[in-house]
Amino acid sequence: MIKRFLDCSSSDFLKFKKDELLDSIKLSEGRIIACEVIGAIQPVLYDICNAELACAFGADIIILNMLDVFKPIFNGIGNVECYSVIKEIKRLTGRPIAINLEPIDEKDIKAMSLVSEGRRANVKTARKAIELGVDMIVITANPNTGVSNDNIIQAIKDIKKEVGDEIIISAGKMHAAANLKEAGNQIITINELKEFIEAGSDIVLLPAPGTVPGITLEYVKELIDYAHKNGVLVMTTIGTSQEGADENTIRSIALMCKMAGADIHHLGDAGYSGVAIPENIMAYSIAIRGKRHTYLRMARSINR
Repeated sequence: MIKRFLDCSSSDFLKFKKDELLDSIKLSEGRIIACEVIGAIQPVLYDICNAELACAFGADIIILNMLDVFKPIFNGIGNVECYSVIKEIKRLTGRPIAINLEPIDEKDIKAMSLVSEGRRANVKTARKAIELGVDMIVITANPNTGVSNDNIIQAIKDIKKEVGDEIIISAGKMHAAANLKEAGNQIITINELKEFIEAGSDIVLLPAPGTVPGITLEYVKELIDYAHKNGVLVMTTIGTSQEGADENTIRSIALMCKMAGADIHHLGDAGYSGVAIPENIMAYSIAIRGKRHTYLRMARSINR
């Protein structure tokens, strides 16, 4: 029998295959936190990596942003061979690891200059991510890349066809990413959500209510209801630097995401230097699952 993620220790995560990890998340009924971190810059705590910091305050899943799978650099983990970077982050945190990949338009010279080859969403980078030990690919877009939903849908199809049985595929945008035709509540529509699902996404990303202009609780709930009816999980995201807001704002967003039906709650990396404000991770966690489960995750040894 699959244990719910809330009750899992590091040794449980190591045993999970793709479908088991998805089922474990489902069983936790909207009480899982994913924190995005950047490792290519100086970590907040100098010789402790940002992934460890996020986990210490209650993160369940770590999402690596701006990590090149062909030249992986992650400060704060010591001198580690590049091919062992993901495995070392897993060893230090005891958490499942996801990675952002971006399906940029290769005709867009500006976007090509912003996103290195090892950060682009395609079959080659997906295979390398699996080789490195990544549990989940997040097909999304950083600011100013101009990524469209059509780009995302094509990347889902390509990656699903080649490695869909081996790794969880998450997809969607946290903000417009400089694509003004897909700003506000046009970031994703029901029709596009349907295409994401049909293309093979296991988890769909939606902006959290109150983060992107026009993204309301009612709007997100409608999309989540549709995704759930079609057997797909949803990750609500804070990709608008509000991971660096005050704790009252964080609690408000958290409860709206819970009411909308989120399965996974995401906090971005723009709090301090490449990670959400740690107190906000804990405040979010307490809001959606109480102190007991928050402290259990914070205190549980990675050696269990």
